[in-house]
Amino acid sequence: MAHPASLTRGISPPPKRKASTTGVADLTRVGDGADTQGAEGENEIKNDKVMLLDANPMLAAIEAGQVQIRDHLEYFAKHFESVLRPPRSPRLSIDDFRLLYKRNQQPHGRHFVVHQHDHPISGVHYDLRLQFSETSAISFALPYGLPGNPNSVRPNRMAIETRVHNLWNNLIESASHATGSLLIWDTGEYEVLDRPPHRNNRATDDEASDVEVNPTGATQSQSERLCAAFQSRHIHLRLNGKRLPLGYTIAMRLPSQDATKRPRTSRIKRQRMEPVIAVKRAKEKAAAADTDSDSGTRSATIDRTEAALADAALASEPEDERQDAEIRTSNAYPGATNTIGSIHQRHWLVTIDRKLSGFRKSRRSGPDKERWVGSWEPFNVEGGHRERSVVTGRLAEEVMADEGIKGFVGRANWRAILE
Repeated sequence: MAHPASLTRGISPPPKRKASTTGVADLTRVGDGADTQGAEGENEIKNDKVMLLDANPMLAAIEAGQVQIRDHLEYFAKHFESVLRPPRSPRLSIDDFRLLYKRNQQPHGRHFVVHQHDHPISGVHYDLRLQFSETSAISFALPYGLPGNPNSVRPNRMAIETRVHNLWNNLIESASHATGSLLIWDTGEYEVLDRPPHRNNRATDDEASDVEVNPTGATQSQSERLCAAFQSRHIHLRLNGKRLPLGYTIAMRLPSQDATKRPRTSRIKRQRMEPVIAVKRAKEKAAAADTDSDSGTRSATIDRTEAALADAALASEPEDERQDAEIRTSNAYPGATNTIGSIHQRHWLVTIDRKLSGFRKSRRSGPDKERWVGSWEPFNVEGGHRERSVVTGRLAEEVMADEGIKGFVGRANWRAILE
């Protein structure tokens, strides 16, 4: 089984810190009378890879990929049952939480989650994750959360592509000193709607693309429509969650100047990636030499030698650094696959699709003149001190307390968009 992805990597959250023997032991709490003092347990801890299939590991260890468990859904569902708070806002029952995830554990699943993440470095932000295959979800970081006011003076929000996550990451609600708190702000299923025709049939570089969504959608699942819309750089997305209003729809657009953007990497990161790139290029040369009958044995031998040397160089790198390089190359965590073509750190624009959300312009005189009115009340995302989990009803500080995290200092100066 592939090693589970770690949320302690990339932009949200930052690169994984190497765990000491003590650190792994501290992160792993074994329940049900299991004994970790035997020789086998000691060997697992020494190798910094702990596999506890039937015990009760702490959430932080699961997030960090230090523990493998058989059933992520049941683990998190049972944990949430033990930390429920009295209902003060819309809540998804634990049974419905289970059914939602089980229903989408298939190639054409369309599960989504919006996480509120209070990170010690990047601060409070919101992560939108959209399932596009049986195992993987594309991820966007939204610094100010989803837009909720069709009449806002700041209608556009930024959404930054991050790593492709494993689908089970959609279930996480936990906290640690390294990653801060993570709670489920909303979750449900999405629909990809047809792209409305542009006014006057004008087509600019930002409105036209080589790939268009099937206008009928007759033969496409929602996840297939998501992939096609993602490639077209325009996504009209209805999020059917527990917290978001009925019919809530957003429009996501990737401006042309960001369409081919590649993330910048530091000199140190580039050096770490060199063995991975060398392996890839040398193997491509060797494959080309094998298929070219005129190249001769010597050329193929040289290419295979280059590949072997590159493999040896890669093997000499520490495991964490090799894995980091592979994650940066694929833009996907271990266990996830980036078949959708996500590119790290591209900046999308997100706004409410007013018409598809059921809004229309008021024709009345007075203060409502020319304002958008609809069937649901506008909302604002108010940040870590006000927003509660849609599953457990917890605030971020309560998630911290439940996980035994004390003395956490988050990044200050986050301000909600209230107008």
